[in-house]
Order: sequence, then C-alpha cells, then structure tokens
Amino acid sequence: MGSAPNAAATAHVTHPVKQGLIQSLGVFVDTLLVCSATAFIVLLSDAYGKELTGIELVQAALAPHIGSWAAGFIALAILLFAFSSVVGNYYYGETNIEFIKKSKTWLLIYRFAVVGMVLFGSVAKVGIVWDLADLFMALMAITNLIAILMLGRIALAALKDYQQQKRQGIDPIFHVSNIDGLQNVECWGEPTKGNQRKAV
Repeated sequence: MGSAPNAAATAHVTHPVKQGLIQSLGVFVDTLLVCSATAFIVLLSDAYGKELTGIELVQAALAPHIGSWAAGFIALAILLFAFSSVVGNYYYGETNIEFIKKSKTWLLIYRFAVVGMVLFGSVAKVGIVWDLADLFMALMAITNLIAILMLGRIALAALKDYQQQKRQGIDPIFHVSNIDGLQNVECWGEPTKGNQRKAV
C-alpha cells in the first residue's frame, strides 16, 4: 500500500538500500508468514466452512489448537493492532500534510476528519467499513504504483551502488553524487575524507 516507507524514511542508515532490505523482510514476515499461518490455522480447523467470518472465524479456528482462551487472546491482539494502526496511520497522514504544506488549518481539518472516520467506523455496518477500507487502500495502492514506476530507476541505481560497495569489501555509504541527476535530497551529502569504513 505504500505506508511502510513513511516509517522507513525516518530511520537513520548510511545507505537507503539497507533500510529497503529491512522493509522487504518486514513484508515477507507480515504477508507471507503471519498471514499464511493464520490461513493454515483456519483451514486446519472445523470452523472452516461454517457461517463465521473475520475475527469470529479465527477465534473459533484457534480454540481447538490452543484452548478456550484463544478467543480472548485474539480479541486483545486485534484491539492492540487496530489501536496501533490508527495511531500509525494518523502519524503518516500528519507528517505528509506537514511535508506538502505547513498549515495549521489543514492539520486541524485532517484531525477532525480522522476523529470523524474513527467514530463512523465504530458505529457503521461492518460491510460498509470494509468496502470503504478497500476503496481507500486501492487508491493508495494506485498512487504507490505510480510512485514506484517514477522512482524505480533511482531505486535500481541505489541498489547497484550498494552492491558495488559490498563487493569492494566496504560498509556501503550513500552520497547524492553516487546517482546521476538525483535532486532535492535532504540527506546523504557529499563524501568527506575517511568516512568509508571497512565492512565488519
């Protein structure tokens, strides 16, 4: 969806590819391992095929595997996940607004919109909430795919620079001059004497 790069961009690393590799590992763990584990729990239980959906299905599926306390555990996990998602996504939105335009008015409008959507989501029918979530995620994915197409050349050039430095046996350090035509970069200035260090 393109939301994780907002958090990744705040990390302090000597080369952007280092953080990119960490982020790709995060996607692997989250999407392939965690989601697949949940799917297998459901498929290997008697709950699969019943009229249950969503969290109720996972609760009913996990109970035979670990006991009756599974329902409470899943409910608590979803509560913490939902709360951290709301806080995290709010932070992403606010920092993006501040990046685009320093305006207290727009921030106030955004804050009211977030509170309004949280209230709406808590009282609306689940189907409507999921449909709206799917719509906005699709819009976010389309925006992210366009950005990937536009920035792909730069990302591949950064990866090539990283691999070249690794082959030379040094800990990769990125500088703006490493990629031709790179503009408007806020960090990774020009190299200074002695800032290339041997890889450990």
